[in-house]
Amino acid sequence: MELLRFFTAGNVDDGKSTLIGRLLFESDSISTDIIETLTRQSKLKNANQSLDLALLTDGLRAEREQGITIDVAYKYFSTKSRKFIIADTPGHIQYTRNMFTGASNTSLAIILIDARYGITEQTKRHSIIASILNIPNILVCVNKMDLVEFSETIFNTIKSDYQSFSKILELDNVSFIPTSALLGDNITKLSTNMTWYKDKPLLNFLETVNIHPQNKNENPRFQVQYIIRPQTKELPDYRGFAGKVLSGNFHCGQEVEILPSNQKTTIDKIEFNQQEIPNASSGSSVIFHLKDDIDITRGSTIVPIDQLPKTSKEFSAIICWMDSSEFITGQKIIVQHNCNRVLGIIKEIQYKIDIHTYDKIPSNGKIKLNDICKVIIKTAQPISYDSYAENKNTGAFILINENTNLTIAAGTLD
Repeated sequence: MELLRFFTAGNVDDGKSTLIGRLLFESDSISTDIIETLTRQSKLKNANQSLDLALLTDGLRAEREQGITIDVAYKYFSTKSRKFIIADTPGHIQYTRNMFTGASNTSLAIILIDARYGITEQTKRHSIIASILNIPNILVCVNKMDLVEFSETIFNTIKSDYQSFSKILELDNVSFIPTSALLGDNITKLSTNMTWYKDKPLLNFLETVNIHPQNKNENPRFQVQYIIRPQTKELPDYRGFAGKVLSGNFHCGQEVEILPSNQKTTIDKIEFNQQEIPNASSGSSVIFHLKDDIDITRGSTIVPIDQLPKTSKEFSAIICWMDSSEFITGQKIIVQHNCNRVLGIIKEIQYKIDIHTYDKIPSNGKIKLNDICKVIIKTAQPISYDSYAENKNTGAFILINENTNLTIAAGTLD
């Protein structure tokens, strides 16, 4: 069954958690005991409230006390058509880093707008991040329509304003749905309060949206995680390279190149669950056996000889700074690209991105928490990668503080 990963974003109190809770509740994805627990908790908050659906995603104590989301909450559900993973990302401005990571591996962004207030700075901020992360589908839910008397005029005005703004960001595949998450309008069935809206309700949209962008060309990529050499009597010459097919397809007899060493060989056989298989596709964890006995280490990349990625010790990237401590010029970092780790430094900060206006701000040499910057990174050893726009699996990385082992930034490669 096909899997759709998507995230929600919007201002605090735009109704993100309530929308997800309503979606789960009306798609019968919540067990009876959880509903009973939520009903009791809802009455503790408000004696007149039978069920506060936002409690399904506001899992942290601090969130429940304040009624806001400060971490990324993941929820899973399925219908007959698809499986879904939802990332409920924070609305507060200081939690940009949480949204950056929660959104990075998704195919759809649901951006909520309060019908009373229209497009805000946070709307623009979240849309800009979606643009930076190359999210292929944007769904704008104009929520709380019940508080504007389900006005078609207000919905159309917000839709027109967002369409004008999205052209600047070059966002593709932007759709719009008027909703009331609190009352359930246009969530799983069309609203009787907005008969002027003739398109799909939210759940039906999620079940049918195209999550495979046209002309998407992800070349075959396999990164070695472990070299298996049991050297037993039964398997004296066994030498397998275990890892995950990051993208594309591989098959036995295929000519491949090992990067960054540039050695060429042929895939002799492919193993999955101790059985030989003729080919392996994206997402499969398999073992490759190669025709030639060549030196390969953890982090080496195996690719077809005619579909090579970029391989370099120096590359440009967009990063989101996640550390509470500011960047120190010249500090040594670890660049982790999937399972490959190499030492490096941030050689140059080219500019910062104003996530209110999308303007490029000249660098002052500083990077602080939640800043999004264009940088040049130099590494001790070359890495093999594709641009994030071409392949999210090989175009993303994290930066780690060599001394504390804390993740200090996440990035996308040009």
